[in-house]
Amino acid sequence: MIRESNIVSLKINKQPKLLDRVKTQLRVNHYSKKTEEAYTSWIKRYILFHNKKHPEEMGEEEVKQFLNYLAVEKHVSASTQNQALCSILFLYKNVLRKKFGWMENLIKAKKSRRVPVVFTRSEVREVFRHLDGVIKLICSLLYGSGLRLGEALNLRIKDINFDMHQIIVRESKGEKDRITTLSNTIIPELKQHLNKVYLQHKNDLKKGKGKTKLPNALIHKYPNADKDYYWQFVFPADKFIKDENSDLIFRFHIHESTVQKSIKNAVKKAKILKPATSHTFRHSFATHLLESGYDIRTIQELLGHSSVKTTMIYTHVANLGAGVKSPLDD
Repeated sequence: MIRESNIVSLKINKQPKLLDRVKTQLRVNHYSKKTEEAYTSWIKRYILFHNKKHPEEMGEEEVKQFLNYLAVEKHVSASTQNQALCSILFLYKNVLRKKFGWMENLIKAKKSRRVPVVFTRSEVREVFRHLDGVIKLICSLLYGSGLRLGEALNLRIKDINFDMHQIIVRESKGEKDRITTLSNTIIPELKQHLNKVYLQHKNDLKKGKGKTKLPNALIHKYPNADKDYYWQFVFPADKFIKDENSDLIFRFHIHESTVQKSIKNAVKKAKILKPATSHTFRHSFATHLLESGYDIRTIQELLGHSSVKTTMIYTHVANLGAGVKSPLDD
């Protein structure tokens, strides 16, 4: 059995920095932090599965053995198995620079087309009844603007346009920016919240703090921008943390788990018997827009989907057949 918690470091054939090379290449290719963590984790597991044998000494057969192990013994989903495969292929192609013909022959697992979990409008109201404060405001953006939880938490103050009723989502999935709608309903509450953030930031500056971490090394281009109010997170954390790379002490955003736990409790209190998560609000946003008659292409743009095929899944859960009479009624 693989125990990742017991791994302190990985030293294989005098290459103790193999995983560091993987991380460096992922950052050069502008992969997200979450992808970096997932890929390095899968590569660790792949190597440990083969008793710390170096990837240079392995090939198609070893990769297939690992993928079969995940599917047969670990019972992972097709998407998880495909993520493991992508991680290993990244190692061979981008880090070890191997161009084996067998890589092209590896077939990805066929994903099951699952219908997303969606709240009804009355369920949304009921869940919101059991939320309050900043968490309720965050969930309002998930449902009102179709944001992913990570997108809402990573929002900077400068990316909210109250006059245009728009939110600019920076570097979302696939390293793309997009514009989505800002609900008129939450504007007064959001402005009130940002006033508190402003006062907190002003107080932090007086104490010699108040800097934030800028994306993509922008600090070199704009040396003092990290102190500006509009670069701060919309939902800053209560405590300061220290950046391990720059030693910067700053307020990061609220942790995802804090929001997820609150949503789970609210769904439970609302007595909704669905496996709902923060992403259910985003699914509900798309579904309810579709039910209201909005064009599928418009919804695709608001969600930031690369292909309309991804957005089409909501046609399966939207209540578009409300006027259809069941044959059982006859």
